[in-house]
Amino acid sequence: MLKKAVKIAWPAVLESFFVSLAGMIDTMMVATMGSYAVAAVGLTTQPKFIGLAVFFAINVAVSAIVARRKGEERQEGANEALLTALLLTLALCVLVTVLSIAAAQPLMRLAGSNADTHKAAVDYFRIIMGGTIFSVISLVINAAQRGSGNTRVAMYTNVTSSIVNVLFNYLLIGGNLGFPALGVRGAALATVLGTVVAMFMSIASLFQKTSYIRMEYLIGPRRVRATKQVFARIMQIGSTLLVENVAMRVGFVATAVLAARLGTDEFAAHNVGMNILGLAFSFADGMQVAAVALTGEALGAGRKQQAMEYGRICQHIGFGISVVLSAALLLGGRWFYGLYFSEPHIIEMGVLISRFTTIIVLLQISQVIFSGCLRAAGDVRYALFASLISVTLIRTVVTWVLVSVVGLGLAGVWLGVLSDQASRFTLMGIRFRQGKWVDLKL
Repeated sequence: MLKKAVKIAWPAVLESFFVSLAGMIDTMMVATMGSYAVAAVGLTTQPKFIGLAVFFAINVAVSAIVARRKGEERQEGANEALLTALLLTLALCVLVTVLSIAAAQPLMRLAGSNADTHKAAVDYFRIIMGGTIFSVISLVINAAQRGSGNTRVAMYTNVTSSIVNVLFNYLLIGGNLGFPALGVRGAALATVLGTVVAMFMSIASLFQKTSYIRMEYLIGPRRVRATKQVFARIMQIGSTLLVENVAMRVGFVATAVLAARLGTDEFAAHNVGMNILGLAFSFADGMQVAAVALTGEALGAGRKQQAMEYGRICQHIGFGISVVLSAALLLGGRWFYGLYFSEPHIIEMGVLISRFTTIIVLLQISQVIFSGCLRAAGDVRYALFASLISVTLIRTVVTWVLVSVVGLGLAGVWLGVLSDQASRFTLMGIRFRQGKWVDLKL
């Protein structure tokens, strides 16, 4: 079981790591234009994720359903889930893209933009959201592939996409090798070009004969149809996940806005801290992918005890990774921030943030894996409850009190993040160990 868990997990972990690493490199390249550019790009993060929340919800639902259908040995049912999700995704993408581009100005003001960051943030956001169609198609196909246990497809597509992104960052941000110097807009275009490549690679994966999710079920002789029953299943899981995602973003946006109000330099340091934390999250996300695929398949086959054991194995691997990452952050915080900034006062802010991330990663990876097991079983209502309590309530209130009332500045912001992760770790861990989630039907 450990061997199987590692086999499925390592491509997902590697994929998430390289995507996160590309994001860090992206920020480093943007940082060459100054702290205002880092802050401007950081302002778009939470509005972008709010726009993509519905697609993330659909993707988690698809992974869980496909994993169950594979355990039940119902290949047509797994492909029905992908087809239904694809049609739903395309319809929603048109709406989200139009609304995001039209509302870019007020969204950036709401996110905390000021005179030196507003225009750059609006330009970046409009370009990123204008290319949503490419990323969401890739995301939904990769979600189905992951659910079937094929985590290598997502690894290849996203690693290649990240390389393309970094390459065009070099060409378009500063204007190298005869390309125009587009600054922040160049960084956004580079990201979109990376998603275009990822989309074509994801579609190509459906033509592989060894793939459990295949094109012949979508448009070929064995074509399946999108059904109301599958749509209802996706909505059953996805609607709760959407509410959870939006509720979580309330806490994340509140944190970002409070950090932005501290000043451009402070917010730039905070944004890099979130990048570093995102790198740690990439390992959690990869292990969560393995947990969803393995526990979902086991539950589909009626092996409840095996599902519990796979969850424990994934959590133990994740905790081992988190210990290594925590030590690296404790010892290398100053070095990390020195890669982004030369100003001593910003680097000192970074050292402070790194101390908090040292503790946070120990909690984050485990709680994300527990959450993946619950979602694979369809226990999405509890995950919503945990997020409402931890992110929307505890994180928002603690951050606001410590920053706006007590006046702790960045320390207050990151104590809020720590309070969120600690409460989610506790709530998710208790639910996982109770074991009731293995009895749910999906």
